Amino acid sequence: MLSLAFPWALLLALVPLIIRLRKRSAQTVEAPVFPVGHWLSDLPGVSRSGSHAPLWQQLALLLIWLLLVVALARPQHVGEQVQLPVSGRDLLLAVDISPSMDEQDMVIQGRSINRLQAVKRVLDDFIQRREGDRLGLLLFGTEPYIQAPLTFDLATVRTLLHEAGIGMAGRATAIGDALGLAVKRLRDRPQEQRVVILLTDGANTAGEIAPDKAAEIAKAAGVRIYTIGIGAETMVQRGLLGSRRVNPSRDLDEGLLTRIAQQTGGEYFRARSLPELELIYESINQLEPIELEGKHYRPVTELYVWPAGIAILIWLLLQGARVASNRLETRNNARGGSHG
Repeated sequence: MLSLAFPWALLLALVPLIIRLRKRSAQTVEAPVFPVGHWLSDLPGVSRSGSHAPLWQQLALLLIWLLLVVALARPQHVGEQVQLPVSGRDLLLAVDISPSMDEQDMVIQGRSINRLQAVKRVLDDFIQRREGDRLGLLLFGTEPYIQAPLTFDLATVRTLLHEAGIGMAGRATAIGDALGLAVKRLRDRPQEQRVVILLTDGANTAGEIAPDKAAEIAKAAGVRIYTIGIGAETMVQRGLLGSRRVNPSRDLDEGLLTRIAQQTGGEYFRARSLPELELIYESINQLEPIELEGKHYRPVTELYVWPAGIAILIWLLLQGARVASNRLETRNNARGGSHG
């Protein structure tokens, strides 16, 4: 819709009428003078001596004045209401990409896939559903690094997740360093809701920060950590001497992951299969619901340039008419002198 930022400015449109009435009450014979300043004093229709100008010139000057008044009132086009991105949680996904995540103990539609592939599949849907949260992606192995900084651009986070590869961060597992980096990135954020979802299939085997110490730092910074231990408990392994059942998750430190979650106010989850992993992220969605209420605003487009531009164009046309009139008058005078 259209609106005016300064509607009171339209009262200035009455100034020429007030001046005309005052002139009439004073019984003067001067031509109407519009308050457009001395910069129009040489135009046809603007008189200081009282001579009358053609009606079209007077109307053009009046139109210039009215257009300038409208421009001063600042007409605006106010667009439809737009909802800003909801400032919900700062949620950082910390995903283990050490070589052990290549273990193919996850099954989908009768086909075995490795643990990282299962995580990518489930996290893809989880990320799409976190509209309103600022998400980031941290990958870790021997060293942790931020693959995607905290952002509302969920499509980019999903793309960078799918580009993650086994062993890109080294061959060990530095859980403490990963949590330390996650907390460092979150504690500088102004949001009250700061959440880390840590997914790993092993134990802390590298790094400078002990995981329990990192959990203490997270608690002090108000960061809640949900931990997920991924990996099947039994798996048939075939060899030269036949098949045997093994535990592919024997290195998983569930005690550590449980302590981290409890100390920071989160929860520990165990994902032995793809369906269990899907249920875990569904549970986290319920534990950390999206804040639906957000700020709204209406985009405003300034339109004052249009009446101001038209006023300038009319003024230029009047200037052109004045120049043409002067040339014609000069030519006529020259002809009259030659005849004399």
